[in-house]
Amino acid sequence: MQEDVENRTINFAISTTKLTGRTLLAAARKFLQWRAGKARSKPVGKQSVKQLLRQDQGATNIEIEKTGIRDFKRILDKYGVDYAITKNHDDPPRYLVFFKARDADTLTAAFKDYSAKLVQKEKRPSVLERLQQFKALAAELVPGRMKEKKQERGER
Repeated sequence: MQEDVENRTINFAISTTKLTGRTLLAAARKFLQWRAGKARSKPVGKQSVKQLLRQDQGATNIEIEKTGIRDFKRILDKYGVDYAITKNHDDPPRYLVFFKARDADTLTAAFKDYSAKLVQKEKRPSVLERLQQFKALAAELVPGRMKEKKQERGER
């Protein structure tokens, strides 16, 4: 059994060393077919509006403010929604989020998740405000021991 495997390995190695023009041409054709098949596959997630409309499934859009566009992208990727984002050049810039019509139910679930995340962010206290509160408490406990750091800049 072991000799048989070694024999096949050697034969395989010998046959690949004898490359001809036809073998190279066949390999190049296979590679180009593979590349063409890969290019035809549908893009998933973030894509251009042109790619989204090319899929012939109908696209709808919504407006969103810039404030949470990065978090919104993360949630859309999490839910597997195919989307495209374009910037509207108004005075307060707005963003249009295009998505496929078949993703409408998924998008509503993503919006619920996004809005829950925004509410949770608003409820969370600011770290800087809490730090100021703790500094004030520490200063009341031990008056005169708290040092304030002030940076002075000299002119050169």
